[in-house]
Amino acid sequence: MKLYDCIILTDHRYLNDSKTDAYKHNVYYEDRLLYHALEAVGLKTLRLAWDDLFFDWSTTKSIIFRTTWDYFDRFDEFSKWLEQVSKQTTLINSESLIRWNIDKHYLLDLQENGIHVAESHFIEKGAKVSLHQLHDILNWQHTVLKPCVSGAGRHTYKLNLKNLDDHESIFQDLIAEEAMMLQPFQNNIVTKGEVSMMVFNGTYTHAVLKKAKSGDFRVQDDFGGTVHDYNPSEEEIRFAEAAVKACNELPLYARVDIFEDNDGHIALSELELIEPELWFRNHPEAANVLASAVKIHLNKLSYDR
Repeated sequence: MKLYDCIILTDHRYLNDSKTDAYKHNVYYEDRLLYHALEAVGLKTLRLAWDDLFFDWSTTKSIIFRTTWDYFDRFDEFSKWLEQVSKQTTLINSESLIRWNIDKHYLLDLQENGIHVAESHFIEKGAKVSLHQLHDILNWQHTVLKPCVSGAGRHTYKLNLKNLDDHESIFQDLIAEEAMMLQPFQNNIVTKGEVSMMVFNGTYTHAVLKKAKSGDFRVQDDFGGTVHDYNPSEEEIRFAEAAVKACNELPLYARVDIFEDNDGHIALSELELIEPELWFRNHPEAANVLASAVKIHLNKLSYDR
């Protein structure tokens, strides 16, 4: 007998609310919105850190990844836990989707399925190449370098032909340990921002516009970025829903990050299926949409069995 229907996953830093740290409060508040939404549709729910040492994961029908924001800093440990827990309960989103989405090579799959993605060049682990050689071969002058497995702007660098030497050492250290990707710098992300669109079970619900602080290019709030309500165009909504449906299986929840590329076209920056911030605080009713989707999903799994 399963004791719980759905466990909301966080990491240990965000288990408790904070009256002094707005960032932690927002994480706690949004997870609580989902908690109450799941309870409202009749699902017995608990919120735990993914690395909880005492919980028996076989006692819940499912787990939903929400704010496990330390996974990329503890990737080996997380990966082993993911393999184990997937044998004990249902993962939302699935293990297959999570593992696919962890590595930004997934952009190539979406591109093959007709989604316009940010122009990218992948440099595989152990490659014997310099930043000067890459920029010369690709004929790019202004670029952004980042790891293929990352988050929160980890090891993300803005490059140009004048500062390549300054970053060569860190690049060589990184490429010895992990795959990297190089992209042309997208001017409109700085001038217009990046749009995050929330899609649940294939259907769009709401969006926000993320803007970098003056003098920066990173839109994450970790680096001073700001978030604003946003009303997307019908074209943007169609793009977001198409991006989600281009996956090998339909995610129950997704955040589709888009921008206007240097040629003026809508392009996919990221498709976040693991633990995306979903800005329920801007659109609380979306938590109810996700909760209903989880209940339908669990009912279907029970019926299929």
